[in-house]
Amino acid sequence: MKHTFRKSFKMKIILPIVVVLIALVGVLNAFFTARFSDLSDLLINSKLIANANTLQTYLDDSRANTKAAAVSSAFNPAVITAVSERDRDKIFKLFTDLKNLYRISYFTICDNEGNVLVRTYDFETFGDSVSNQQNISDALNGKVSTYFESGTLSKVSVRTGAPLYNTNGILVGVISAGVRLDTDDAVNELKQLFNSEVTVFWGDTRIATTMTKDGRSVVGTTIDPHIAEIVIENRQEYSADVEVFGKEYKAFHKPLLNPQNKVFSTIVFSIPKMEVIAMSKNSIRNGLILGMGGLTVSIVLYFIIISLISKPIIKLSNDMGHIANGDLNIDINIKSEDEVGYLAKSLQMIVDILHKLLEGINTMIVEHQKGNTDYHLNTEKFLGSYKTLADNVVELAAFSIHDQLTGMPNRRSFASRLNMEWGRSIREKESLSILMIDVDHFKNYNDTFGHGQGDVALQTVANTLRRSIRRTVDFAARWGGEEFIVSLPNTDSNGASMMAEKIRAAVENSVILCADKKAERVTVSIGVYGQIPFLSSSIGDFIAKADEALYQAKATGRNKVCTSPDHT
Repeated sequence: MKHTFRKSFKMKIILPIVVVLIALVGVLNAFFTARFSDLSDLLINSKLIANANTLQTYLDDSRANTKAAAVSSAFNPAVITAVSERDRDKIFKLFTDLKNLYRISYFTICDNEGNVLVRTYDFETFGDSVSNQQNISDALNGKVSTYFESGTLSKVSVRTGAPLYNTNGILVGVISAGVRLDTDDAVNELKQLFNSEVTVFWGDTRIATTMTKDGRSVVGTTIDPHIAEIVIENRQEYSADVEVFGKEYKAFHKPLLNPQNKVFSTIVFSIPKMEVIAMSKNSIRNGLILGMGGLTVSIVLYFIIISLISKPIIKLSNDMGHIANGDLNIDINIKSEDEVGYLAKSLQMIVDILHKLLEGINTMIVEHQKGNTDYHLNTEKFLGSYKTLADNVVELAAFSIHDQLTGMPNRRSFASRLNMEWGRSIREKESLSILMIDVDHFKNYNDTFGHGQGDVALQTVANTLRRSIRRTVDFAARWGGEEFIVSLPNTDSNGASMMAEKIRAAVENSVILCADKKAERVTVSIGVYGQIPFLSSSIGDFIAKADEALYQAKATGRNKVCTSPDHT
């Protein structure tokens, strides 16, 4: 009898399922083979789009790295001293260390006439004038700027120039920080990112590439004239199927514009079509076989479990699966009085507690996003470990949105609030202004009176900001270090400048408690920028404008307010 049951089970359940799945694998394999060309093109195009986005991110990160390196170095007292003294050995050592710190390719340091003092990638070459380079020219005129440019020793780089002022506000030199894109290291790094061949063109000529022909580099060969016309003359990104040295590729051409808004270089990544097609074809077939095999095993096990486990256990298992996937809106309706029923009741109690906890957390998040940072979850209604969890959530929320020293909202909290105000200003076409505030000579203050007194000074500035800002829609936060930031919705640059002057005067007249009677009062420099945001504008650029105005305020004497000239 037992033997008959086994045979019947195999014949009626297992064997029909196996036959159906084998047939299904055959049908799916035939379908994917017939549609494989379309699927391969879809896969290649998806990879093309992903690589294009990765390339843009890489270029944006390179721009950001050069700007951070140049601007941060320009405020470094050791840098200012070394350049002022024209000590080439000291400059070279200092900037070699800074180059590694900021992950850039090189620094070029010039005097106040644009003549090279030191190049970190060629110490022996100096004295020539590079004032014709736009980022150097802008820096000589007191402006921080970033461009894709060609230079004396590198053909394709992204560079940021920044002026160097001494403590008397006199220009002593300029810094240019750059990331080279025309080197083997650069194209090899991009190849690792894209898993594709990468080429950098100078005009229509390959100057760096990972591509080879017969085992040799193809540097020096030229691009197809038709592609050169589209990319270089029309300044357009371009993707197309191309044949290069006997191989078929899907190529994407990214033009780089120099300061004169002309294409001087192109970055190209090329996806080998046949390799992608072969890999995807094998993956699909293997996936079908493994998937069908796994499905077969799962179905067989499912029938075995159904024959061994009772209905309440299955329901409880399904309910627990919903809970594990985050679905707490579930009623575990099992009325039995046995162990399964007791387990169901206990699980329902846990679900109810977690539902209340998550509901409270979500409410707190919504309130914090609205700017109500004083709202907290009521933890008293929870017991035991759940109360401990709720208390920890409240403490973590407060820590994540407040600066521990000053008690003000922190940078993360400000970013959330600014995003909300930015969207509202776009919808309502209203002005939005920002104040970037920096405590003057704070390092000297700390060095003279100690970090403890420095903390008291920062707390005093924070309290003064709170008293100065009266509107509930205005939002002040600690930006970092000795910097603070304020957003002023529905306020143009003129109104923001008046508020900034009010804050500056209030800080200057504030009294800082100190056991050391020699401790001085502090002052602040404030950069102001306001505009009516629009969809294509950038919050990052918005903050950068205020930061540039702050830089101008500090460069022209401190304890003053400067408004960006580029405002609306």
